Amino acid sequence: MAELQEVQITEEKPLLPGQTPETHSVETPYGSVTFTVYGTPKPKRPAILTYHDVGLNYKSCFQPLFQFVDMQEIIQNFMRVHVDAPGMEEGAPVFPLGYQYPSLDQLADMIPCILQYLNFSTIIGVGVGAGAYVLSRYALTHPDTVEGLVLINIDPNAKGWMDWAAHKLTGLTSSIPEMILGHLFSQEELSGNSELIQKYRNIITHAPNLENVELYWNSYNNRRDLNFERGSDITLKCPVMLVVGDQAPHEDAVVECNSKLDPTQTSFLKMADSGGQPQLTQPGKLTEAFKYFLQGMGYMASSCMTRLSRSRTASLTSAASLDGNRSRSRTLSQSSESGPLPSGPPGHTMEVSC
Repeated sequence: MAELQEVQITEEKPLLPGQTPETHSVETPYGSVTFTVYGTPKPKRPAILTYHDVGLNYKSCFQPLFQFVDMQEIIQNFMRVHVDAPGMEEGAPVFPLGYQYPSLDQLADMIPCILQYLNFSTIIGVGVGAGAYVLSRYALTHPDTVEGLVLINIDPNAKGWMDWAAHKLTGLTSSIPEMILGHLFSQEELSGNSELIQKYRNIITHAPNLENVELYWNSYNNRRDLNFERGSDITLKCPVMLVVGDQAPHEDAVVECNSKLDPTQTSFLKMADSGGQPQLTQPGKLTEAFKYFLQGMGYMASSCMTRLSRSRTASLTSAASLDGNRSRSRTLSQSSESGPLPSGPPGHTMEVSC
């Protein structure tokens, strides 16, 4: 029996699709950028390209999401490209004193070099915080190469004077790691000091490249306004799913962003019980929402429904039928136990608490 179990363990490993990463670096006009590729190109399909938030790298930001069991069906169908902001990759040397770190706009301008290196023409972007801003800026300047965007905790606005004053005052009493933690997580989460918070406080506080992290943090705080305006040319032309936790520090900014984007292209997902980082705390619900988002774009049409979605199909269909002639949005409320985001038809902004 022991021999049989040993054979089963060794046999399972080759069955895991796209689990062998390949790390590459390319030179760009603004310095070198490192990215990790999983899987192989799929004919007539974009790559999923991720960009992480400040204080994290692609592993600490996205691993819980992309290793979630229900996500495996998605990653079998798409090649993944995980971008690390310069100096954020594992083992990155500390930049020399006086190094001019790229602005967020310049980080966005590095992405074409990555796509050219991989010979890829289109992507579906998944970004968190600063990474969501970078992917949005890239989509504004290269709309033909972006098929869709999942933007978590995006703040498209430049810092105002009040924000700057608050930031400076906080900097007098708080360390860089504590300020970044306040950017990533809600005050309730930080006060609770859960195992997750302890883990990420340790990651950031003891980061060997903390000087680099501070440079990325400064670039984020010096970002320009994306100037989104509904009905204007300055908007995202692709399908967009905006995601924010119900206690996230960026909830108001994401709500405002939703009001400025095209309602026929935008879905808004407000996740209950997820705090500041829903991809870490609610990977199952986010995976389900992502699957519906991809289906709405015409991919994975034959994807199997999960147990949660099957249990909610009838009630969600009934709720959707009450939409009537609302001109802007369809609001569906679900408790934290009720399951996934429903797939809405094109032409509606969905505001969902799940």
